[in-house]
Amino acid sequence: MSETLEVIKERRSIRAFKDEQIKDEELQAILEAGLYAPSAMNEQSWHFTVIQNAELLKKFTQTAKNTFAKSNIDQLKSMANNDKYKVFYNAPTAIIISGNVKATNTEADTAAATENILLEAKALGLGSCWIGSMPFIFGNGNNADFKKELGIPEGYNPINSIALGYAAAENAKAPARKEHKVNIIK
Repeated sequence: MSETLEVIKERRSIRAFKDEQIKDEELQAILEAGLYAPSAMNEQSWHFTVIQNAELLKKFTQTAKNTFAKSNIDQLKSMANNDKYKVFYNAPTAIIISGNVKATNTEADTAAATENILLEAKALGLGSCWIGSMPFIFGNGNNADFKKELGIPEGYNPINSIALGYAAAENAKAPARKEHKVNIIK
């Protein structure tokens, strides 16, 4: 089995992190992996915002909870009322992946960049979790002032995010893959 396939099979979502901040060289390698993701028409339509400031990460959670409380979605309302809920699971680093609203396929572009980041994090021995709540937090013009505070460029919307740090526990093994998910036509 190739090293790449091994990393893919071993990567799991981590939701418990050590307090220790990741190293700058690890962060740079992770960001480089994201920058080299494929993109539609090579538009490279993503923008990465890295947050390593503990107070800003707390503010992010409070902003999310305030927004979720106004939602019509029961699961989001439940998270808003959960005292233990933290958007990034107390990870010391968060990466927000925003996409250019005028790009050909920004959702696919940002997803590819997100996956590259997750795989490089695993290859470096870091834990990570793909957080999918950005469209709920920033969609429909929500939290525009906070988006500006985060330095997200005009014309970009947060689409994905990643909690990143050193895992506080060992990974669980991947569950068995479901059957009948591939057709091969020759």
